Amino acid sequence: MKFLFTLVAALALDAVVGFSVQQHGASIRTASALSMTAKEADIKKTIKVGVIGAGRIGLVHLEAITKAPGVIPVIISNPTVSKAEAAAKQFNVPRFTDDAMDVITDPEVDAVWICSPSSFHAAQIKAAAANGKHVFCEKPLATDLGETVEAINACNEAGVKLMTGLQRRFDDNFRRVKNAIEKKEVGETIMIKLCSRDPAPPPFEYVKGGGGIFADMAVHDLDMTRFLAGEDPIDILAIGSCHIDKSIEKLEGSEAFDTASCIVRYPNGVQAMVDVCRQSSFGYDQRAEVLGTKGMVQTDNVYPNTAKIYKSDFTGNADMPYDFFLSRYNEAYVTETIAFCESLVNDTPVPCTGQDGLIALIMAIAADISAKENRWVKFSEVVQKVYCRSPQECELVANSDVFPDGFKPSGNPKDLLIPDYDEQKAEKSFGERLKSFFG
Repeated sequence: MKFLFTLVAALALDAVVGFSVQQHGASIRTASALSMTAKEADIKKTIKVGVIGAGRIGLVHLEAITKAPGVIPVIISNPTVSKAEAAAKQFNVPRFTDDAMDVITDPEVDAVWICSPSSFHAAQIKAAAANGKHVFCEKPLATDLGETVEAINACNEAGVKLMTGLQRRFDDNFRRVKNAIEKKEVGETIMIKLCSRDPAPPPFEYVKGGGGIFADMAVHDLDMTRFLAGEDPIDILAIGSCHIDKSIEKLEGSEAFDTASCIVRYPNGVQAMVDVCRQSSFGYDQRAEVLGTKGMVQTDNVYPNTAKIYKSDFTGNADMPYDFFLSRYNEAYVTETIAFCESLVNDTPVPCTGQDGLIALIMAIAADISAKENRWVKFSEVVQKVYCRSPQECELVANSDVFPDGFKPSGNPKDLLIPDYDEQKAEKSFGERLKSFFG
């Protein structure tokens, strides 16, 4: 009996590897599939993909797709069809269209990259899943919490992979900090600090209806605190104010903020602090710092070059940091795209899951509530407001003593989701190995 227990435990441990926050981070390999030999590439399955959206982000992903071995773009869509045509011509994509559904229903397409405006994401994810396509989607997966759960479960029920685009996880600077934490180079984590400051505030029209500074901007930093902490967060305290563009003060909620700060509490007393601002006079300011029991690891901003000027009245970098997010994170977007391509070609776990996207949104929503109500907010409080009649029928329940029949509030976001593609595969593999062992 002792032998049987040991065997089952070992098989189970092997089956679930890859599904914790830490393991998601570790699964981002430093050796890219670009290093595969021609022979190795030939024996891998060729994945044909379609891209929805020929805007700036869509083109960044499309270019990366063309560089990934074993992956071929076959169609791209954009409402302004001339943009799709231009992209198709530039990257040798055989077909283009003005209709996203042409991409989603194309029988040749194995996977879809969704790079459209946020309001279309949920519907397009669900449609892609219904058509058996694997999905990469830029954050957010949806603009509503209930719809986010529905979209993730649509993929999970269809048995297709879903990757959330949170590109900072793939940035070399942040990955080096993550590696330092995992290798205990600075000891046990005590405190995490992140700042995110844009070169200039966006137009009023962009801010209005954008969901507020926490969902629109700070969500990347909140997700990064979780990525670096390697744990799910407990609660958050957030505040916001307006200093740069006074015209947005008349907007609702956190849309009226151009500056905000958050404190996030993690298990074992780990603290994370985030500050964001819509304007930085000295360029795109993106830095991270982790204090540990044996030292500290810190990143600096990224500059176009390493040149420095030395004069009697000035010593420092010859040029300012990058002043545009696509310049700052171009390589991260490429690495992120190739990572999902590798997952598709090699059938390995997705490095940034739908659940990661869901928890990032929950953190942003909790921050919004905290700033509005001036109090600490537990993340479980946000999760408990989601009621699902079925995996793809979810809604938010108002604060009430009367809940729908059968509603059992849960504070764990995992309880809202059915097992994803990789979890199902691991469970099946475990069952098959156990069955094989006992013959």
